[in-house]
Order: sequence, then C-alpha cells, then structure tokens
Amino acid sequence: MDTRRTPTRRQQTQYLVAYNLVCVVLWVAVLGRVLLLIPLVGFKNIYGGVGDFTKWTQTLAILEVVHSAVGLVRSPLSTTALQVSSRLLIVWAVIDRYPLAAGPSPFYSTMLLAWSITEVIRYSYFVWNLQGGGVPDLVLWARYNTFYVLYPLGIFSECVEIWKASQVAERPMQLAFWAILGIYVPGSYILYTHMMAQRRRMIRGKDVERRF
Repeated sequence: MDTRRTPTRRQQTQYLVAYNLVCVVLWVAVLGRVLLLIPLVGFKNIYGGVGDFTKWTQTLAILEVVHSAVGLVRSPLSTTALQVSSRLLIVWAVIDRYPLAAGPSPFYSTMLLAWSITEVIRYSYFVWNLQGGGVPDLVLWARYNTFYVLYPLGIFSECVEIWKASQVAERPMQLAFWAILGIYVPGSYILYTHMMAQRRRMIRGKDVERRF
C-alpha cells in the first residue's frame, strides 16, 4: 500500500473543519433569510425566497453519512443515516414535490428556524472542537440544551408538512406519507434519547474534569 496517498490525521481534521465551517455559513444564510423574509413577505412566501437554497444546503449533509461510513468521524452510522434521510425526505419528497401544499404553511418557517438554529450551533461546536482549543461555554451550553425546545419544534413542524403534502398527494404517495407519520414518533424518540445520552456523557465528562 502506498502510504503517501493515505490522508494524514491532520489533513482529515483540516477537511472536517472546512466542511463544518462551510455548513455554518450556509445555515447562517438560511436563518438570516428566514428572519429577514418573514416580516417582509410573510410566512406564505418564505419558500420562494429560501426553498431551493435550503434544499441543497441540507442535501450536502449526505457527506456526513459518508464520513461516518468510512470512519472519518465517530458518529454511529445508523443514527447519522436516520437523521439525514429524514431531512432529505422533507426537502425532496415533501416540500420540493408539493410546494403549493407545504411551502406556504407557517410550519415551513418554524421548521427552518428550528433546523437552522440547531445546525449553526452544531456545526459551530464541531469547528471549535476539532481545532482542539476548547469549545466556548456558550456554544457548549447551546449544543446540549437548546435541543430540548428546537427538536420538538422541528419534529412537529415536519409532521405538519408531511400531513399537508399527504392531502394533495396521489394515492400511493399519500399512503407512504401516512406510513412515514406512523414511524416518525418512534424514530424521533430514538434520536431524542440519543441526544439526551450525549448530554449526559458531556456532563459526566465535565464533572470528571472538575475533580482534577
């Protein structure tokens, strides 16, 4: 094996820092557009101003499944794939396919607000953490506390969007949407408890640090 072609750990870290920094910028742009457009054009017109940009920004997260699959990050592949696939379902199969039903809903805006704030915090945390200089307390607190509010808001908004799309979808797709709604609750519970477990591990780690 030619080891000269094998990426070093430093190069991997530099790539991950760059990837997460790009994601911070993209999600800040989504958040900024939504906050700017709501008072200017109202909830009904948010999709026209940010829909395509959000769709491709979220699609970039496919790389995170690849990162997990090849061992570039320690995130569980199953959890990562579940998170990314649920978002892709929303932006491609629901919003992009049925924009007139799901796009004008105020829940589209609340969904984007929940997503973008969550992602700005998450990717910012990764940028700081990967550089090894410590994560600012504010970012650390936001990372492990804001999901208590943002995650239920995002999930509820997603469910409403799926339901709205199901009302105008053709029969096979309508049944698929209803089935997806049926598994959203247990799937959401798995992800929610995963985040709570991460928070507990972080708190235990902080307690250990204080002892020493």
